[in-house]
Amino acid sequence: MTEQIERATAADARDAAFDGLVAAELDGAYRLAGVILGDRWQAEDATHDAVVQAWLRFGSLRERDRFAADSLERPALVLTPDGRWRAYVSCATPASKHWRVDLVEAATPAGLAAATPVTVLPGSETAGVKDPVLLHHGERWHLWASVHPLQRWDDADRMTTEYATSPDGVSWTWRGTALAGRPGEWDARGVRVSAVLATGDTIEASYDGRATAEQNWEEMTGLATGTVGPDGLVGRLAATATQPVRSPFGGGGVRYLSVVPLPDGSTRIYYEVTRPDGAHELRTELHA
Repeated sequence: MTEQIERATAADARDAAFDGLVAAELDGAYRLAGVILGDRWQAEDATHDAVVQAWLRFGSLRERDRFAADSLERPALVLTPDGRWRAYVSCATPASKHWRVDLVEAATPAGLAAATPVTVLPGSETAGVKDPVLLHHGERWHLWASVHPLQRWDDADRMTTEYATSPDGVSWTWRGTALAGRPGEWDARGVRVSAVLATGDTIEASYDGRATAEQNWEEMTGLATGTVGPDGLVGRLAATATQPVRSPFGGGGVRYLSVVPLPDGSTRIYYEVTRPDGAHELRTELHA
């Protein structure tokens, strides 16, 4: 009994510490962003990366057994119109190259640690789905996810970005390919949208790309644009003619870019980059 009480007390202290950290992040950025930007969803976008990092520090949602997965990767954290928190987590199916996306939902960020995962993007026998990027725009949810073919083991690293929409963020309708590799270009082997911003009906996206299978884990970052059509759906994205952003070291990796608009009009970005010793690290930059 004493041991159970001690465990419960430790869990309560952990949750309280987490809630305090999230509250501090939201108080300093979310509320200001909501007032200055005048848009709840832009305000949520302006702070979700910081909250994700806080959440990962506590580690509970990285428990592979709870998700029945060999690995968990880049989650997407969103706040629903009715004020509930959701995390969309990429889950690797054991003993395969298949991926799916599971959803956990709770009334508070700390509550996500005890929420039961529900699969919302299952993939299929011929396709794995991972790395979702979400945007609430025009009274519906929009999602871009990387999809990997599974027909041949050696081709499973290939990827396109597929686009889906949903009225509730749970039941999704696939709308088609949003972005694909370009033959003969630096992104020929595969592309993965990493961040999406909407300004009116204009869509701007960053994406990871590579030319060969050997560049897996060393993707470089490119830019693409699109528009919201009269039907409220985002059309196919078009890669810009600019050269990709790459590291001068190792394989040149610069990937998983996240873009955070700040209340003063500046922008903070986060990205993974290859270091001189070949290892990778997370970096951030502030742009006026």
